[in-house]
Amino acid sequence: MTWSKRFFDIFFALLLMALLAPVGLGLSLWLLARQGRPLFYVAERMKTVDRPFDLWKFRTMTVAAADSGVSGGDKAARITPAGAWLRATRLDELPQLWNILKGDLSFVGPRPPLRAYVERFPELYAEVLACRPGVTGLTSITYHRHEAALLARCRTAAETDAVYARICVPMKARLDLIYRRRRSLCYDFDLVFQTIGGLVRRGGG
Repeated sequence: MTWSKRFFDIFFALLLMALLAPVGLGLSLWLLARQGRPLFYVAERMKTVDRPFDLWKFRTMTVAAADSGVSGGDKAARITPAGAWLRATRLDELPQLWNILKGDLSFVGPRPPLRAYVERFPELYAEVLACRPGVTGLTSITYHRHEAALLARCRTAAETDAVYARICVPMKARLDLIYRRRRSLCYDFDLVFQTIGGLVRRGGG
């Protein structure tokens, strides 16, 4: 990661933390009233092929004792009404500003993968995770909705895993490597604005 990209991450993470503090507090109180504790969902993700970190989100699903794996149709019934709205607006990812400040994430990059898939495809993820993972990126913008539609049709955890490993992992890696070849601060700004534009259009539609 270049010093300019890290400066960009730190500066805007601190700025957004200050500006969105009332929003974060309001969301926290609303979620506590609507769905109780725990407020946050903390899950292991991989920063590199051998360096895990704890990814923070607002909780969007009912708590399960042995929750693991990618979210597919087999988990759809666990998404709370508040959680569905948080996911649609991506406000569930607001706590990831803390991950950005810590250096676990960048604003833009590949989405951080689960350990299970990194261990299954180590050579592929060694290339993908040469870029610091991000909150948004080329893959999030261009493939997320298609991925969600594919996984929504899965009815068991095994089916979700098979579809994700066979179809989603290689497609997402292909897009992540395109980002890696094109990456620059200007391209990051463009992807951030595309992400914001997508959220605005979704909210208006």
